[in-house]
Amino acid sequence: MRLLYRNWRPTRLGRWVNKFSGWWSGLGLPPRFQAVLEVHGRTSGRIRSNPVVIATVEGKCYLVSMLGPESDWVKNVEGAHGDAIIRQGRRRRVHLVAVPLEQRAPILREYVRIAPSGRQHFPLAVEAALSDFDAIAGRYPVYRIDPS
Repeated sequence: MRLLYRNWRPTRLGRWVNKFSGWWSGLGLPPRFQAVLEVHGRTSGRIRSNPVVIATVEGKCYLVSMLGPESDWVKNVEGAHGDAIIRQGRRRRVHLVAVPLEQRAPILREYVRIAPSGRQHFPLAVEAALSDFDAIAGRYPVYRIDPS
């Protein structure tokens, strides 16, 4: 984790990897659970792009902030009132809706299962019990992806 992220922020190498990952995912190339989130910056108003992993649970798609509530993209989503664009080969306008704490555990577990790079930011193993994910749910914002 220290090579790509320090103090919960990307290092220079981490920014480069994120940029490459965003380019790759934005083209719609595999794996299909990766995408790019585009949202207006809360202070600059400029479009900010971040690579994200889309977790699918019971047919619904979700975004999870592996870096917690202080992540810039989370703050930008809140500043934009949930309006964003998901790029996965094509651009689609979406509305991100915050998921209540009591509903986050299965989504967090699925995220940890499919996101090997994000897994290191979680204190739980993939096979941990759902109740363990429920205990840490407040530390990781989760957003449901709805069509705009």
